[in-house]
Amino acid sequence: MTAATATAFGSLLRDWRRRRRLTQLELGLAAEVSARHLSFLETGRSQPSREMVLHLSEELDVPLRGRNELMTAAGFAPAYTHHGFDDTEMAEVRGSLKRILDGHEPYPALLVDGMWNLLAGNRAVALLTDLVDKVLLEPPVNVLRVSLHPRGLAPHVADLEEYAAHLVSRLRRQAERSATTGLRGLLAEVVGYCREQGLDPGAQPRDRIVLPLRLRHPDQELTLFSTVSVLGAPLDVTLDEAAIESFFPADDATSSYLRSRFA
Repeated sequence: MTAATATAFGSLLRDWRRRRRLTQLELGLAAEVSARHLSFLETGRSQPSREMVLHLSEELDVPLRGRNELMTAAGFAPAYTHHGFDDTEMAEVRGSLKRILDGHEPYPALLVDGMWNLLAGNRAVALLTDLVDKVLLEPPVNVLRVSLHPRGLAPHVADLEEYAAHLVSRLRRQAERSATTGLRGLLAEVVGYCREQGLDPGAQPRDRIVLPLRLRHPDQELTLFSTVSVLGAPLDVTLDEAAIESFFPADDATSSYLRSRFA
């Protein structure tokens, strides 16, 4: 391990510690490592073992992409695989995820990567995409861009300011905690769409149990809420970052409409 490598690792380690808003003493107590040793690691005066890199990554709850970056910076091979979603090795998982999406019909469900790019969706996703300018649906389709772009879903959303602020807030938290590059750029982009439409991206939601998505659909107004699910115990970077967003009807009228159209 060269001095330059040690410095690169130390810089990344310090960045993750600060993201988690921990002092060296606090991290040291949690990881049972002296604050002095952590200081030496962050300044490049000490070289970590492979086990120490993984141990600190676990204590800092670093996503798998970030753990691989820390491993590489420390001079070790990445600890986790990073396959493309369409790779042969992903075929079984891909098939299982498709069954989850299809099983959610007649309600919309979609699979996204760590940048909110659309990986797959069920038939009912057409409820949303039919309202969007087709230019925004050219691959790669970004779900947040489609949601907040002036030619996307935004003109069809009632209470758009509240819903947009919710999406921006969620993306801001993800950008802070994630190792996925490009999220801050996406955040700046969607904030720009909000301001372009005269919206305050920092608006606070009203007192609700759950924030609904109210769509002014050409057939009738539809009200949905969504859940976001992640895979348990992923050991591949792509799967660690993947998430399924599932939409549910928030009233009987919406449920009846979706069943009549997609059942």
